Amino acid sequence: MARGRIRIGIGGWTYEPWRGSFYPPGLPQRRELDHASRQLSSIEVNGTYYGSQKPDSFRKWHDETPEDFVFSLKGPRFATNRRVLAEAGDSVARFLDSGVLLLGRKLGPINWQFMATKRFDPEDFAAFLRLLPAEAEGRRLRHVVEVRHESFRTPAFTELARAHGVGVVIAADGPHPQIADPTADFVYARIMGTREDEALGYAPAGLDLWAERARIWAAGGQPEGLAHVGDGKGDGQPRDVFLYVISGFKQRNPQAAMALIERVAAGG
Repeated sequence: MARGRIRIGIGGWTYEPWRGSFYPPGLPQRRELDHASRQLSSIEVNGTYYGSQKPDSFRKWHDETPEDFVFSLKGPRFATNRRVLAEAGDSVARFLDSGVLLLGRKLGPINWQFMATKRFDPEDFAAFLRLLPAEAEGRRLRHVVEVRHESFRTPAFTELARAHGVGVVIAADGPHPQIADPTADFVYARIMGTREDEALGYAPAGLDLWAERARIWAAGGQPEGLAHVGDGKGDGQPRDVFLYVISGFKQRNPQAAMALIERVAAGG
């Protein structure tokens, strides 16, 4: 049976409490990406949200990671944290010209994250989605939007995202509204429920649940127990899956991601 590729990871790779728990004691900081990229299959980069990176950084990330590794990048806040989204064109263009394409095949979805105070304005949001190019320099681009206001929980929003082939972040186990409707040919989930009292971040049942959900998405189905705007039915279209363990008790996130990778692999 056809199925999409499942990639599982964390947010970033530089975090002091991971040294000695996720990173071996004594590992030089310059080798942390090398280590993380060989335990995980993807990393979401948060630094690109706050400011531009140098082209040499993208080139270095590409060269230090395995051939099948993928980075998801946060789009710059200068594009999303504005009153009129239709005016974000220059910010979007500068970001795409900043060197991100040097990641080559390792460039995954670009996550355009919005503040929790940003409400859904159909016309202005449509104008923003039109600013997101489907390709650059002959390379296909994948875009996903992370919205955090309840006003987005409407078919008008999911239909708009679907019309542009843009994904919607599935937020789970955290404080943000959940919209689990498929709107693109990939699924992008950010789970935020790791706990200090669980050695692997989640209890075994929670890890089993998320591994199964990833497999169902990859096979074209829709897992039960998630909040949809529409009917919640799968369309049978296999989808690539990007699942990131974010926030929660951050120190446990790498352990949770590695446990999910093991469970997905064991499930076939």
